[in-house]
Amino acid sequence: MSAREDDLAVIAMQESELCFDRFDEDVAWTLGTRLRTMAVARKAGVVIDIRRFGQSLFYCALAGSSPDNAEWVRRKSNLVARFHRSSYGLGVEMGANLFEKYALPLSDYAAHGGSFPICVRGAGVIGSVTVSGLPQRADHELVVEALCVEIGKDYGKLALPTRSV
Repeated sequence: MSAREDDLAVIAMQESELCFDRFDEDVAWTLGTRLRTMAVARKAGVVIDIRRFGQSLFYCALAGSSPDNAEWVRRKSNLVARFHRSSYGLGVEMGANLFEKYALPLSDYAAHGGSFPICVRGAGVIGSVTVSGLPQRADHELVVEALCVEIGKDYGKLALPTRSV
C-alpha cells in the first residue's frame, strides 16, 4: 500500500472508532482543556475550537497562534459540518477535486488536517473539534490523540503511520 492508502485506512478506522457515548458542555470543556494542556506542554502555538454545529463550546488561542489560525479553524470545521468526515481525510482522499466536484469556495472550506467530527453513538456526527497552527498532519494527530485519551482508546493503535522525512 502507498503512504496515502495507509493514511486513508487509518483515518477511516479513527472516524469509525472515535465515538462518544455522550457529549455535552462538560465533555467539551474536558476535551478542550486536555488539548490545551497537550499543546502547552509541546509549546505548540495553536487555536483550539470545539463546537456542536451552530454553537461554540470551547475556544482557546495559545501564544504563537495568529488570527489566521482562527480562520483556518472556521474553514476546516465548515468542511466537517458539510461532510461529517475529518478535514485531513477528505484532503488526502480528494485534494483539490473536492472543491471542483462540490463547487465549494476556498474562502469558506479547507481540506487541511486538524478538524475531526464529534460522533455520538445513536446520534451520529453532532459537531467538530479543530486545531490549527501546526503542519496539517500534526494538527490532525493532536486532535486524534486527545480524543483517544478522552474516549479511552489506544492511541498507538489509531495513530497515523510514522513517516520518515
